[in-house]
Amino acid sequence: MTQSSMKEPIGFIGLGDMGGPIARNMTKGGFDMRVFDKAGTAERAADGATPAQSTADLAATCETICICVPDGKISCSIAQEIIDAPDRITKTVIDHSTTGVQDSEAAAAMLAEAGVTYIDCPVSGGRAGAAAGTITMIWAGPVALLEEHRSLLDAASGNIFHVGDNAGQGQTVKLLNNFLSGTAMVATAEAVAFGVSRGVDMKTILDVVNVSTGMNTATADKYPNRILTETYDAGFRSELMNKDLRLYVESVTEAGTESRVGRMISETWNDVDKARPGSDLTEVYKHITERD
Repeated sequence: MTQSSMKEPIGFIGLGDMGGPIARNMTKGGFDMRVFDKAGTAERAADGATPAQSTADLAATCETICICVPDGKISCSIAQEIIDAPDRITKTVIDHSTTGVQDSEAAAAMLAEAGVTYIDCPVSGGRAGAAAGTITMIWAGPVALLEEHRSLLDAASGNIFHVGDNAGQGQTVKLLNNFLSGTAMVATAEAVAFGVSRGVDMKTILDVVNVSTGMNTATADKYPNRILTETYDAGFRSELMNKDLRLYVESVTEAGTESRVGRMISETWNDVDKARPGSDLTEVYKHITERD
């Protein structure tokens, strides 16, 4: 695909909390988007996008298909559907899902046998970033393909990084990022709870920390904007953080690097998800402060 051929239809599968806004911004960017979601395409499709009937429909009409689904098993299932599609013309699959290293490598191997290039390209920035078109895209795949698709990605992203040529490397960076983010959320909950227990106002704590060495993404964003306000609406579920931390620990264990902190943080998010099913990740503060 060349820059000029970006006018050709682009397929997009998965129109949920992240995929929906990403596909919408690509549509707003002037691309001919053909979209599909098994949970309901017509009601989730952005104005200007063309609803498709199936994955096979997209594979028969789009050389490039983007995916944004909840986990790696679904990504691998979609990869198989693309492989099995009659009259397939798809040449490139760009997966924005957080699949984990192993499923990313598996999807890449499956598609490679069918002559399709798989790009491991998870995203970071949350639902608000996806809506604003400011998310980070973490590309692991050939640089030449990145440049050919850059205008498409630019329509939905504020930052694009090439982190390697191989599937799994994008997942590596995404998972370590979410480990750091999840750690900041838990550590900040404990720290703020300690300060409040001593009679210090939460806003005051955050004001001090955010101009001091303890500042992090939780103290700078989630706590002042989602927890202090008691809206608890960051738009990323505890369930997904639990999944990402589990994948992180699995990948670290396989790599043989240190995972003591990772295991502890993963256990905490597992506890949050069990105690508060369906919760926003910012409700980790309630979990920490409301324990018996």
